[in-house]
Amino acid sequence: MAISVNTNYGAMVALQNLNATTKQLEITQQRINTGLKVAGPKDNGAIFAIAQGMRSDVQNFNSVTNSLNRAISVVDTGVAAGTAVSDLLKEMKEKALAAKDTAIDANARAAYNAEFTALRDQITKTLSNATFDGSTLVTGSTNITALANTDGSSAITATARNLSLGGSLVTVAAAGNVSTQAAASTMVATIETSLNNLNLALAQLGTDSKKLGIHKEFVSKLSDELQNGIGNLVDADVAVESARLQSLQTRQQLGISALSIANQAPTVLLSLFR
Repeated sequence: MAISVNTNYGAMVALQNLNATTKQLEITQQRINTGLKVAGPKDNGAIFAIAQGMRSDVQNFNSVTNSLNRAISVVDTGVAAGTAVSDLLKEMKEKALAAKDTAIDANARAAYNAEFTALRDQITKTLSNATFDGSTLVTGSTNITALANTDGSSAITATARNLSLGGSLVTVAAAGNVSTQAAASTMVATIETSLNNLNLALAQLGTDSKKLGIHKEFVSKLSDELQNGIGNLVDADVAVESARLQSLQTRQQLGISALSIANQAPTVLLSLFR
């Protein structure tokens, strides 16, 4: 190869190698700084597109979880109210059974009736407050649905149970009383039937709450697995990148030295003219 002052091929090769090393060094430093080996579509377009789709699914799972949490809260509020109504019915049965006794006088029966009606009215107050975020499962026929998947094509339903007085479950009338021995005798049987119906409704509400909770736990695990999958696709191995950084920094220093040596080659021509 000719020695020329116009063209220094050795310097050009050294510069190309130094530029390549510097580019790799920049990539490695970016991976260490961001913790990502695929931070954008320029790094790997296909992997970035897949990861973005999975990130969208993870965000959508947040909406699914929020929907499930709301439904669970509505159902649990209904369970609490139903349990309170069950306790009130048991006390009402106690008063009705006492008022059924033929041996008590009118004053005692009136006292029992007053306690009974106070407990009866408390059922209505309890149910009227059994709402969460404006929704209830114990005073109407509107079911509660929650999102079950990320595209909204599937839902989980919690069925409403109307626990209001005079309904199909709690058959005690809104004006029911134990003011007479006959009324008290009838009321004992009515409350017994209502308690059986109510206990079954509570079991069904509890099952609805459980299935919502199970699906919420599944969604949480699925979201975690998706996030782990995204990490497998785009996260950088910092230990590997750290070792590569040390190697590239050494190569860069050697590249600078090689370029310096190559740049000095034309000066050899000066010795020919001394």
